[in-house]
Amino acid sequence: MQKPSPLLQRASYKFLAGSPPQEKKLLTVGISSEQHLHGSYLLDTLQSLFQASSEPELNCIVVLVHLSDPDPEWLSQTVANISSLFKPHIEAQKLLVIHGGLSDSPLPGDLNNVSHASPCEAHYSRQKVNYVLLMNFALNLSEYFLMIEDYVHCTPKFISTIYWVLSAWKELPWVILEFSSLSLSGKVFHNSDLSRLTSFFLLFHENIPIHLFLSEFRLLLAQNVPIRFSPSVFYHMGNYSVFEDTCFPVEKEEVFDEPDNPVADVLTDMMAELNIIPQYAYILNKECYSVLDPIEGNYLTVILEKPQKVIRIEVLTGSDKQGLYWLQQGQVELGYDPLEDSRGCARYTLLGPLVEGHLDQRVFYEEDSVEELSCIRLIVLASQKSWLLIRQIRVWTQNEEEES
Repeated sequence: MQKPSPLLQRASYKFLAGSPPQEKKLLTVGISSEQHLHGSYLLDTLQSLFQASSEPELNCIVVLVHLSDPDPEWLSQTVANISSLFKPHIEAQKLLVIHGGLSDSPLPGDLNNVSHASPCEAHYSRQKVNYVLLMNFALNLSEYFLMIEDYVHCTPKFISTIYWVLSAWKELPWVILEFSSLSLSGKVFHNSDLSRLTSFFLLFHENIPIHLFLSEFRLLLAQNVPIRFSPSVFYHMGNYSVFEDTCFPVEKEEVFDEPDNPVADVLTDMMAELNIIPQYAYILNKECYSVLDPIEGNYLTVILEKPQKVIRIEVLTGSDKQGLYWLQQGQVELGYDPLEDSRGCARYTLLGPLVEGHLDQRVFYEEDSVEELSCIRLIVLASQKSWLLIRQIRVWTQNEEEES
């Protein structure tokens, strides 16, 4: 994985529309597209992406589309449609369309290739090479790489959402950040990892779905559980083809009911106003917990009455409307092994930093782990000379029916 794959030395690319930006961007939005049995949503995906983004947001990114299908008629028509609809973005070097291939080497994944045991395996193989060519081209375009599929709806300001998360996680170790529950779309990587990732893809001849390779890659680089933010900012549009239904599990967006904060005690070392109790930060009503001038190292810990399989946590700080008094630098930690004196937990792991005073993340557990959560701890990472409002800590747990 430390060395570029020899196969990529034979990679060649053709510019179909646009040219690379002159300066390195924050984020490359990478899309690999081919013909689909029941029509294409690529143009709708691009329309959604550009409509969801402001001009300042678009200045931070480049959209890279890899048209991977070799059919010349399809390529010509698709490029003509993109050039017609998105001419301003192409001219501004915000949209680049390419076609890649491995010179003098047939791409694996030919549906007629008898070495493949099934059409699905051929599809997996072709998909793997298409993404390898996309990522290989994107190596030096930006600091980060966002993968989305060619039939995705983007929510408004998704670029800002990703930008602020990347800023908050900049000094923390991570391999993949997930902004959607979809298996491929919404995953962000360091560009510095793309060379290793493409080599990893090409090391193995097994033709399995890309998302399984990504999970293995994450584990190899010591990120033991997914880091996924809520709510999702990408959703599938249109219908799956029968072929895609057969080869990939049908993906449904996770739907959460209202939080069900289990019974818990709340402890803190922060100085509060008179008659304000820390439990206000955890009770699901409009009360909030307000403190003055929190200092680095202050904490507020939720100690669950009994261990729970928590699946999502949201922490809201600051006033709801004005956006004032939020925790400027803080993080949320997950606690295990409760102490006998009910003063917290013996062991904590990082869930994530607050992003503009807010955290909303899924909670995952290592494979085959039977551990359950006993504490949720909010830590102040830097002193601030102002009021701090901890508006609400919201917790979702997995009930027995969901677990089974």
